[in-house]
Amino acid sequence: MPPKSAVKMPYRSSVSLLISFSEWFCPVAFRASLLFFCVVDLANIEPMYQYSLQWFQALIAMGIQEVPATNDKSKRLQDLSDHITYLIYENVSRSLFERHKILFSFSLGLKIQAKHPVDHQELRFLLTGPTGEAAVGEANPTTWLSDKQWEGIRALSALPAFAGLDSFFLENSEAFKVVYDAGDAHEEPFPDRWNDLTPIQKMCILRLIRSDKLIDAAVNYVASELGQRFVYPPTFDLARSYKDSTNVTPLIFILSQGSDPAASLMSFAKGMNMGRRFESIALGQGQGAKARKLIEEACNRGGWVLLQNCHLAASWMTELEKLCDGLNQEEVHRDFRLWLSSMPSRDFPVSILQNGVKMTNEPPTGLRANLLRLYASIDDRTLDSSKKPEEFRKLLFAFCFFHAIVQDRRKFGPIGWNIQYEFTTEDLVVCQRQLRIFLDSYDEVPYKVLIFLGAKINYGGRVTDDHDKRLIECILQSYVNEHLIEEGSAYKFSSSGLYYCPDATDQAGFVKYIQSLPMNPNPEAFGLHENANINFAQIEGMVIADLFVFELWRK
Repeated sequence: MPPKSAVKMPYRSSVSLLISFSEWFCPVAFRASLLFFCVVDLANIEPMYQYSLQWFQALIAMGIQEVPATNDKSKRLQDLSDHITYLIYENVSRSLFERHKILFSFSLGLKIQAKHPVDHQELRFLLTGPTGEAAVGEANPTTWLSDKQWEGIRALSALPAFAGLDSFFLENSEAFKVVYDAGDAHEEPFPDRWNDLTPIQKMCILRLIRSDKLIDAAVNYVASELGQRFVYPPTFDLARSYKDSTNVTPLIFILSQGSDPAASLMSFAKGMNMGRRFESIALGQGQGAKARKLIEEACNRGGWVLLQNCHLAASWMTELEKLCDGLNQEEVHRDFRLWLSSMPSRDFPVSILQNGVKMTNEPPTGLRANLLRLYASIDDRTLDSSKKPEEFRKLLFAFCFFHAIVQDRRKFGPIGWNIQYEFTTEDLVVCQRQLRIFLDSYDEVPYKVLIFLGAKINYGGRVTDDHDKRLIECILQSYVNEHLIEEGSAYKFSSSGLYYCPDATDQAGFVKYIQSLPMNPNPEAFGLHENANINFAQIEGMVIADLFVFELWRK
C-alpha cells in the first residue's frame, strides 16, 4: 500500500502523494470502468436492466473496503480487481433472466480479456458468421459438411489466423470429422496446428461445424478467463436482496412467464416477523388510490407493501415514481419496505429501476442449477422433520430431482413435452407436505399413493395431453420407488450412473453432491437420445450470438 499521509504535510507533498496514489490505483479504476460499461450495455438487451452510476460507485466502494489489507502492492491490486469484478457479477446476475446470465459473463470475459486478447474481426465472425457472397472456389470435399458450412470454412480462411484452413480441409477433412462426431465437441482437441488457436478462434470453427456446442464453449471460455465461479450465478436469495435494501430503496421483482414471487415473499415476511405488517395489492384499473394509501400507512407504521403486476398499471407509473422520489430516509419508518413486481415493460420508471434492488425469480436453467436452488430453501430441520428421516430425505431428493427434470425437459421443445407446461415450486411444496404426512401416518411407504398424487394431481393437474400424462407418471415412478430406499446411492437415475440419491444426512451433503453434477447435462439424464440436444443447443447458441451482435455492434 502507498504510505499514509501524515497529519500535517506541505501542500506540494500532499499533491505528490495523491498523484502517486492515483497512478498506483489506476489498474483498479480501469477495471471498474470496464465493468460499468458492461453493466450499462445490458439495457440494450432488456429495458428493465437499468443501473445508476451512484449505485455502481457505492458497490465498488463497498467492495474495496471488503478486501483485506496487505503490504504486497501487486497482490493488493490483483485482489481489488478480482473482488470488485465478482461483486459486480454477483449483484447484477441476481437481476438477470437465466438466458442473459451467460451472456453477461461472456461479455465480462471479452471486455477484460485477461489471458487471450480478442481480435475484432474474429469476434465479428463468431457472432455473425460469414457475410456476403462466397467467391468461386473448390467444391465441398466432405460428405459430412453442408455446402453452407463449407462456404463458412472458406470465408473464415480469409482471416489471418485461419490462413490455410480451407486447404487443410481439402487434404485432411477426416481429421476434423473426429471433432464433428464427438459428443463433447467443445472439449475435443483440434487436429494439427489448429489446436494452438485461442479459445475464441476455436469457437469460430466450432460455430461452423458444431454450433450446438457454442454455449458450452462459451462457458469454458468464461471459466478460463475469469474463473469457475463466473459460470455459476448465485441462486435466488430474498434475504441477501433485503440486506442490500433500505427503507427508501424499492425491491423489484422482474417477472417472467409463470413466475410468482408472492408466496416466497410472504414466507420470508413471516420469517422476519413481518407477517402481520405485510400488505399486498394487485395493480390494475382503479387500484392506484388504494396502493398510495397502503404505502403511506406502511411508511408511518413500518410495514411492507407489495405492489403486484406494475406493468398492468402503466398510467399510474408516473405517480409511483413521485411516491418513491418523495421517500425521505429520516422521515420514513426504518422497517418500511416497498416491494414491486412487473413483467418487462418500457413504462416502468427508469429512476426506480436504477436505484432499486432488482431480482428475477425465474426457474434456473439446468438440472444442477434447479437442484441447488431447491436445496437452498431446504434446511437440516426440514430434512429431519419426519418420523422416518432416512426415507423422507431420500424420497424428498427424488421429488426434487423429478421437479428439476420436468422443468428442464421444456428446453427440448416437443421432444420434451408435447405441450409446454408451467410447473411451479408450489407443486413440489405440496408433494413435500404430503410425503411427510404419509410417511408419518403409515408403517410402510405408500409409493402408489405418492406417485398418484404427484403425477396425477399436483403436477398432472395441469397436464392435458394424453401422452404427456403417461410420460410424467413414468418419470416419477423411475425415481420414487422401493429400489431408492433399499439400494440407496447404488440405485441410479440414468444410464451414465452420474445421477442418484446420495447417502447424505444433512443439507451440506446433498449440496456437495449436487455441485459435483455437470452444469449442462447430456440428454440421457432426461431419458432422451443424444440427438435431442442438437436442435435446442443450436437455437440457444444462435440466440446468444444474435444478442451479442445487437449489444456489441449496435454502434
